[in-house]
Amino acid sequence: MQSDLYNIGQAAKASGISAKMIRHYEEVGLLPAASRTLSGYRTYNHQDVHMLRFIRHSRDLGFSIKQIADLLSLWRDKNRASSKVKSLAAEHIEMLNKKIEELSAMKSELSRLVSCCHGDGRPDCPILDSLSSE
Repeated sequence: MQSDLYNIGQAAKASGISAKMIRHYEEVGLLPAASRTLSGYRTYNHQDVHMLRFIRHSRDLGFSIKQIADLLSLWRDKNRASSKVKSLAAEHIEMLNKKIEELSAMKSELSRLVSCCHGDGRPDCPILDSLSSE
């Protein structure tokens, strides 16, 4: 990049985050409000793009907006204790394990229902019966 500043499209391309999501991250406070040109267009510097990449990697790992805010705060704090970061990541792993268990149970139940369905021209369907039961 020739200039030290990126417009929103360039920042989106450089970070792998859509312009819409960049605006959203500004609105929710993950990213500081962008500087503006005289004509009102957003501009981002190299540090902003670096922060956007951090956010994207965090989202790719399934961290919530709140967790990403905490991670960003720790990232900026050069005197942080790595134990805080590890603790936050370990809590996220526990949450992911719970979600995996829930998804596995859902898959098992749905697989059971699919195996019970004849899947032919008859109108009776155990899948719909199960979904409509109390």
